[in-house]
Amino acid sequence: MPEGPEIKRLATRLDKVLANQSLEELRFSYRDLARYNDRLRAQKITQVDSRGKALLVYFESGLTLYSHNQLYGKWLIVRKGKKPKTNRTQRLVISTSRHSAFLYSASNIELLEPEDLEVHPYLVKLGPDALGEETNWEQVYQQLTSPKFEGRSLGALLLDQHFVGGIGNYLRSEILYVCSLNPVDRPKDLPGKQKRTLSKEVLRLTEQAYLTAGVTNDLSRVSRLKEQGLSRSKYRFAVFARAGLPCYECGEKIVRSETNGRRLYSCPVCQPSVRSG
Repeated sequence: MPEGPEIKRLATRLDKVLANQSLEELRFSYRDLARYNDRLRAQKITQVDSRGKALLVYFESGLTLYSHNQLYGKWLIVRKGKKPKTNRTQRLVISTSRHSAFLYSASNIELLEPEDLEVHPYLVKLGPDALGEETNWEQVYQQLTSPKFEGRSLGALLLDQHFVGGIGNYLRSEILYVCSLNPVDRPKDLPGKQKRTLSKEVLRLTEQAYLTAGVTNDLSRVSRLKEQGLSRSKYRFAVFARAGLPCYECGEKIVRSETNGRRLYSCPVCQPSVRSG
């Protein structure tokens, strides 16, 4: 499933080609949304943005197109007149004079009035957006120290969109590694300094992933690995998807575990549990 940085990068690309352009085509495949085709085609899109893992397309009338890719949804952008080669099911196409944006396979698509947007079940429960312009580390710290979250294991907590929006599987492993934190530990087990470090790294590493198209490894290390001729798949992560390979810091083998049915990677030496014993 795409994580916050991937959805944010997509929103940036869609905003660049769709915002403030006259629409030549807008067509929903869902019958209950198709009745909006003519109405929306006569409008302009004012902005495309993201919140957590949701994509939001704002129309000048006040309507907002909400979509969540979940596991299978995918947006593709092509030159006008072309169509992507795919076997996926088309859900929506939006075209300007120069570009077409196709949404495939997504099952969670809604058109929301302004008042509905503020009470949408996903958005209303979403924690601070890890890539939100107004989100700061103090807000993340408040979440960590709240009674609702402080007793949860970090491995489970970081995937909870009610805690912080936009963090997914690879970011979870990478954030915990950078902070030298064990997935079984809880916020209330940590001293204040570690909680502050975690709060800051949640935002810093998520922003790095956005700016670098998903690279979460230390950037100076990435430069060295590139010079050695390694491919992106080899230098992208510090621990994620590196089970059995040596830790970059201590040389111990990275281990894979399961938390909430999702794979998680860590270093048993660099990430000792503060709850051991």
